[in-house]
Amino acid sequence: MIRLYVSSDLSPDAAVAPTLDQSRYLTQVMRLGVGDDLLVFNGRDGEWRATVLEVLKKGVILKAQEQTRPQIFGPDLELIVAVVKKARVETIVEKAAELGVRRVRLVITRRTNTDRIRLDRLDAIAEEAAEQTGRLDVPTVDDPVKLEAVLDGWESGRGLMFCDETGGAPAMGALTAAGPGPWAILIGPEGGFSPEEGERLRALPYATAVSLGPRILRADTAAITAMSLWQAAVGDWER
Repeated sequence: MIRLYVSSDLSPDAAVAPTLDQSRYLTQVMRLGVGDDLLVFNGRDGEWRATVLEVLKKGVILKAQEQTRPQIFGPDLELIVAVVKKARVETIVEKAAELGVRRVRLVITRRTNTDRIRLDRLDAIAEEAAEQTGRLDVPTVDDPVKLEAVLDGWESGRGLMFCDETGGAPAMGALTAAGPGPWAILIGPEGGFSPEEGERLRALPYATAVSLGPRILRADTAAITAMSLWQAAVGDWER
């Protein structure tokens, strides 16, 4: 059944107005008409079965019928990734949503080659991935900030999986030993971290430096690999 992310509150008999693009998708691509059912979620009220109530010239109106799943959230995992080329950033955001990441934080490092970032485009990619994967929330995507600012304001109690291209402990063993809890994964730029950044990261008491294997990976491949290893070691894949 079609799943749609909406911003409206969801409750019995609530009217839901999708965006114009969503309405076009429902009526022109999926050919839904009055009386047809779909699933909707907003990241707050769980998943609901809804019915197409009206088809208008500039959109459709849905009616929430019943809750099909209560609201749940995945693991408290953030992905911190240096800005790379636009297409690779889009892939990273899509895969982060598929792999259960709760928040994507874009950072600028000393070797970052900045590219134009459209947050509205990244938000749309995250929403589409959440719709397709069955999750009940959508990861947030933050504006790019300097890596130093992220580290200066680090949240107490959150571990950091630092993917160190110069070497580190095997990821599965190191993560399993560190245990579950709030985590973040840090992926550097294509040129790697500067010596000063690497020195600071390795000295952080909450950081676990890990290796992603003997080969140098591009940023999007490294992010997918790291998220998969984290999920297998301390994530929700067993749930």
